[in-house]
Amino acid sequence: MLRLVGLWLALLFPAWSAPAVAASDAYLQELMTQADAGNLAGSRQWRALLHYRDNMIFPGVTGQADDPRFYLAADGKTDPRAELDATLAAFFAPPIVETDTAQHPQCRFIARYHWLNEVLRFDTARLPPQPCQRFSAWRAALNASALTLVFPSAYINNPSSMFGHTLLRVDAADQDERTRLLGYAINYAVEPGDDNGALFILKSLVGAYPGTFSLSPYYVKVKEYSDMENRDIWEYRLNFTQQEIDRLLMHAWELGPTRFDYYFFDENCAYHLLSLFEVARPSLELTSRFRGWVIPVDTVRSLAEQAGILAEAVYRPAGNTRLRERLARLDAAERQAVDRLLEEVTPDAALQEVPAERQAPVLEAAYALLRYEDGAGRRGHAEAARLSRHLLLARSRLAGGEDHPVTPAVPAPRPDQGHPTRRLALSAGHDAGRDFQSLAFRPAYNDLLDPSGGYSEGAQINFMDVTVRHEQGRGRLTLEKLTLVDIYSLAPRDGFFKPVSWKINTGIARTRLKDDERVAVYRTNGGAGLALGSWERAVVYGFVEATLDVGGELEDNYALGIGPSAGVFLHPAPAWKLNLSARWQAYHLGDRHHEREISLEQSVSLNRRHALRFTLSGGRERNLEFTTANLAWHWYF
Repeated sequence: MLRLVGLWLALLFPAWSAPAVAASDAYLQELMTQADAGNLAGSRQWRALLHYRDNMIFPGVTGQADDPRFYLAADGKTDPRAELDATLAAFFAPPIVETDTAQHPQCRFIARYHWLNEVLRFDTARLPPQPCQRFSAWRAALNASALTLVFPSAYINNPSSMFGHTLLRVDAADQDERTRLLGYAINYAVEPGDDNGALFILKSLVGAYPGTFSLSPYYVKVKEYSDMENRDIWEYRLNFTQQEIDRLLMHAWELGPTRFDYYFFDENCAYHLLSLFEVARPSLELTSRFRGWVIPVDTVRSLAEQAGILAEAVYRPAGNTRLRERLARLDAAERQAVDRLLEEVTPDAALQEVPAERQAPVLEAAYALLRYEDGAGRRGHAEAARLSRHLLLARSRLAGGEDHPVTPAVPAPRPDQGHPTRRLALSAGHDAGRDFQSLAFRPAYNDLLDPSGGYSEGAQINFMDVTVRHEQGRGRLTLEKLTLVDIYSLAPRDGFFKPVSWKINTGIARTRLKDDERVAVYRTNGGAGLALGSWERAVVYGFVEATLDVGGELEDNYALGIGPSAGVFLHPAPAWKLNLSARWQAYHLGDRHHEREISLEQSVSLNRRHALRFTLSGGRERNLEFTTANLAWHWYF
């Protein structure tokens, strides 16, 4: 191999003399021997730098980078030792003039170079260090002295962000709380183009999108998440040493535009960000905890659980959260005044019933709501600009020119302190005359009756929820259901906000055909509706929904129905949730029949990891009356 390296260098750089090539060959051989003796190729640091992961079935490892430029050896993706030898050989390349597209290997793979130099202590006379001017300028501009893990909360209306997101903020030494937005963020993400919804999820399940790391101003990301998508942001400041910060930044530099195939459930933003922390501190074992699926909030939790790594958690409420808090502090007369102001009633007339000392907060609330409506496209820009001017002029004429800032209370618990996302359920019950026992497993993520705290109220997202059942008198387990995806957005409306609630779920379910016979069908159900109330007290809702069942046991192999549903969510006590619901479906196509059901579900949280749930339901399906009772213990882990 050394002869091949020497020949390659001599052909590529003719100025190198034969003695120089021979000397480099000799020193390269010496370094490779040292590296082999120290088993550097098998070290945690080398595995982290090259993103090697143990194969799940066969012996060995595989690098997760999918860009051929990242691995220097032909078989470097699967052979750590070959990649280490090729990396050492590349460091002997002659000096070059650095440009935007060309770097010396010592600079292109600067994290590898610095770590190997620390361990092998390169002889600078035989392996001269190369100046890395572009990296040095980049590092000086960042002036990094701290790292902050940023978690924008889940955004149910964007499939790529429905579980939340994680990114890393680089905090400069000369920044304080007032200037944090001027920092930079390291982000791993995918650009799906015009793909959205189900198409995005389907393509990302097979790694059809390239994911890359990028560096962008942090205020741009805050505007995107907090203002445009109305997502609260949590900032977790981390205790990393300066040496660890420098190591992470060097690795971020050498990753550059390296492509990683993006997978929705496992190799996503949360997973790859953890890999950066393992480079910074190789003793951290983070990515190995997640096989098969990775949820951003779980990765935040895994990092926060590391002893001494979390310095502080800071809550940054979204613009919509601040606006709702501002409006909630107004009484009925003041809220009516806001309505009149936005209907372009003159400020003097609109504020007649408002005490003088409360007029400023009312004008500020009206202005904030107007900006929200403008940004959401509910009001034309020209109209919003004209009305904004009137409101600002009215506000400027009042005594006390300072604004009345509104700071929403910090939610408790934090996202990392909420219930874990995996759930195992053991239950026993009685269904249409038969006792049964069931076992259910849900990999992710949260439903409306799960323990409160740390999740967005009104957002339910369940993936791959599977239940098997054993019934009295039958000596076998049957698949009761396999829900591929179940998304439920229940957003209460009020005088200022008019969201539409919606739901969609699909997977295998069971339907009653005749006495003592329940057959499996593939069911897709969805609909849209409205909700009123608040999660602190009660939320009343109604939907129009449709259901499509497909199965060989059905007449014409399918049944398509439509009908209403309604219910009320109650939260009588902090640990007690209740949902009373009713639905009716008329199937007029395919297998014709009617269904009606009324159900009462109650959940009592024992703590963040355990809950009891009781369900009682009854109804009629294909002229069959039924009653079902079920008591379940839920374990979140």
